[in-house]
Amino acid sequence: MQVYLNGEFIPAEQAVVPVNDRGFLFADGVYEVARVYDGRVFKMPEHLRRLADGLAAIRIELPDIEGLTGIAEHLLDENRLRSGGATVYIQVTRGVAPRKHAFPQGVEPTVFLAVNPYAEPPLEYWTDGVAAIRYPDIRWARCDIKSVSLLANVLANEAAHAAGGFEALFVRDGVVIEGSHSNFAAVYDGTVVTYPLCNFILPGITRASVLGLARDLGIPVREGPVYDHELFGAAELFLLGTTTEVMPIVRVDGRAIGNGRPGPVTQRLIEAYRELARG
Repeated sequence: MQVYLNGEFIPAEQAVVPVNDRGFLFADGVYEVARVYDGRVFKMPEHLRRLADGLAAIRIELPDIEGLTGIAEHLLDENRLRSGGATVYIQVTRGVAPRKHAFPQGVEPTVFLAVNPYAEPPLEYWTDGVAAIRYPDIRWARCDIKSVSLLANVLANEAAHAAGGFEALFVRDGVVIEGSHSNFAAVYDGTVVTYPLCNFILPGITRASVLGLARDLGIPVREGPVYDHELFGAAELFLLGTTTEVMPIVRVDGRAIGNGRPGPVTQRLIEAYRELARG
């Protein structure tokens, strides 16, 4: 596979980052993942805007963010990924400098892009739903920045998989706010409820798209808390993400949600989102 690293298109096995790269030493960087549907990068402008916001938040200057679109398109051509599913991965770190906590001066960012085939999860994840667990939110307080520092997310997702589940739902101050690698929503009395945008959740591209679709379909939407003690009173739960799309949760901590099957609101949103994303 060919990748892009700091101005060069090279084979992946030749892509080398120095050990003094601050992404390696401090997780000092941000990333994005975009889906590709039959050669078309979905919502690339939105992903680049979020990347720009993340870079601005941690004070990394990258002059030509829009130019990353052309790099991604070139990689899709060179790696023959214009049919079927794929992903575009973008990572930008502060760059290479001696190990000191304060920002170095005059350092060029490290810019890395890769495209990879995307293997769809089993169809049953959408037709039958998935299981999740609750997990205490041990992350830092700037979850709105798509940081490469994901250890808390990794620990949570590993706990979910160890319990036979697909996703871990973070609980902060008695509120279920989002998953380890996805946003989260519940349905109460036909209304979609999801945590409001703030520093404690990622401003998901899929989240924004699905909330717009819900409003277009006449499904009420409320941005507010889903309280932990009310979780099992929800009629439906679902995940929202670039790779999960709209995915129903039918069990949490071994207990059924609703009737234990994907609900009608979730099913309508699955269909609407797939129509949008797959054209």
